[in-house]
Amino acid sequence: MSQNNIPDRKDIPSADKWDLTTLYISDNEWETALSSIIPIAKEIVTFKGCLGESSGKLLAALKLAEQLWKTAELTGNYAGLRKTEDEGNSKAQEREGRYTMTASRAESLVSFLDAEILAIPDEKMNAWLQLPEFADYRIYMQKLLHMKPYKLSEKEERILALQTESAQTAYQTFSVLSNVDFNFGAVTVNGRELPLTQTTWSQFMENPDRSVREKAYRQFYTTFESFQHTLASLYAGSVAQDVFEMRARGYKSSLQKALYKDKVPESVYHNLIETVHANLPVLHRFYVLRRKILGLRELRHWDVYVPLVKNVDTKTSYDESVEICRKALAPLGREYTDTLCTGLKNGWVDRYENKGKRSGAFSSGAYTGYPYILMNYKDTVIRDVFTMAHEGGHSMHTWYSARNNPFMQYNYTIFEAEVASTFNEELVFQYLLDQAAAADMKTYLLAMRAGDILATLYRQTMFAEYELQAHELVEQGTPLSADVLRDIYGKLLIRYFGPEMHFEPNSNMEGLRIPHFYGAFYVYKYATGISAALALADRVLKGGKREQEDYFTFLKSGGSKYPIDSLKAAGVDMEKQEPVQAALDRFAQLVTELENTLKITTKNTDTDK
Repeated sequence: MSQNNIPDRKDIPSADKWDLTTLYISDNEWETALSSIIPIAKEIVTFKGCLGESSGKLLAALKLAEQLWKTAELTGNYAGLRKTEDEGNSKAQEREGRYTMTASRAESLVSFLDAEILAIPDEKMNAWLQLPEFADYRIYMQKLLHMKPYKLSEKEERILALQTESAQTAYQTFSVLSNVDFNFGAVTVNGRELPLTQTTWSQFMENPDRSVREKAYRQFYTTFESFQHTLASLYAGSVAQDVFEMRARGYKSSLQKALYKDKVPESVYHNLIETVHANLPVLHRFYVLRRKILGLRELRHWDVYVPLVKNVDTKTSYDESVEICRKALAPLGREYTDTLCTGLKNGWVDRYENKGKRSGAFSSGAYTGYPYILMNYKDTVIRDVFTMAHEGGHSMHTWYSARNNPFMQYNYTIFEAEVASTFNEELVFQYLLDQAAAADMKTYLLAMRAGDILATLYRQTMFAEYELQAHELVEQGTPLSADVLRDIYGKLLIRYFGPEMHFEPNSNMEGLRIPHFYGAFYVYKYATGISAALALADRVLKGGKREQEDYFTFLKSGGSKYPIDSLKAAGVDMEKQEPVQAALDRFAQLVTELENTLKITTKNTDTDK
């Protein structure tokens, strides 16, 4: 669809938009709620210095804090969703900006809470938490107490809080540099010059014309390479900030600091890397398969994203996608599918593209209101069926969490977040594969699913290993330069892609262009998430009522348990290597099915082109 054919927001039928009235009936109601945030925060401040005097005063302060955070979540969700409808809408930008300023001021006012609560003697606090009136706050407080060994004095915490904004400088500068200041030029495609940008990069890498991919690749990484020292300095600054915070709080490593809050053992991180290392041969086999399917003599880095099978010629309407989700997710029962599908058709989803609308897709739920979904659905793109199921999984996770927990413990962690979404994708994949009558559709689905697991499990683990090595070097006193970072990343590229891949001298610049690295030790959660999801999907599909109930125990747990414990209750133990190995075995199975379907052997032969 050309930009000229994309409708304005006002021209989108209301039935195709989300219904935000479950948050606020009008902008005026939102204004009233926003104006209440600072007065609530100021009322909380009246308890400063006396939280430890009695259980009654602590409870009163917690009730006000709950009211404050509920209001902030709701007003923030509304402002954020309205902005994504049309990113160029100045009123929506101003609304979100006012929310951010208000929330930051409120956070500053109540920043004393944690330090003062943690100063209450353990014996007194433990006795208070056993009182029935603390039932809705008990788990929240216990998780706060878990952080006590690494909390500092109120004055020290205030100093750290004051540098929160400046600590984002490295990432913000990287974002502006790479998304705004860089000029990647244009690439000619079918006689037309098309701009090469961070946004269009993936489209060029998926272009079937290899010369287009090569030109885009070389231009892209040449631009990054010309700023390699600046980029390396920015990332080194981000790592230095992580190490500073780790040392200031007394953690033994940046990894421990990142995992401690969620009680994720460091062994989970190391087990992930070790298990993937042991299964690299099957990944190397997949790249042999890729080379042969594409008919290449040698595989280059610009060949790894082009689809192995052209998008099959299908047309699936939005409503048909909803029914596919209903049938594919039937193993979860009628309550689940009826709730989800009713929501997908009635107010949860902003369905189609309009001018200025944020690209991609996401789920954004709160304790109150619908668990909203943004999509840019296209009926000719079969992957959008998977996107609907994926975001629907997030929304149903929020739906069950909010309805089975008090506000202060309903929110699940990022470690758990990708499980419910990827679980749904696997069930949709299995359903569509079973329904596929045409050979090209079956091959397309197998190739797409193998690619998804590769990108989420192998690729994110490689990223996780890079982050770990970079942080360990700084912790040991080795500064990060462009040469050091490129050397680390280049060796990982060779290890993960194997002997089939031929890299360019600047391929190792990839490690300096990925924004996720500025949020340290985040990407590994994608890998653990898909591992848990595949294990649970297999368990539910092969099991019965008990396995289904175990999965719903996980969906309903919200933040009532630490993530390792909530997944154990569902039937998967992420402290062991078995779930990751099972996911890697699933990838190997898909590779074998592709080989058999296409009648291609991954053994080298002299007949390769």
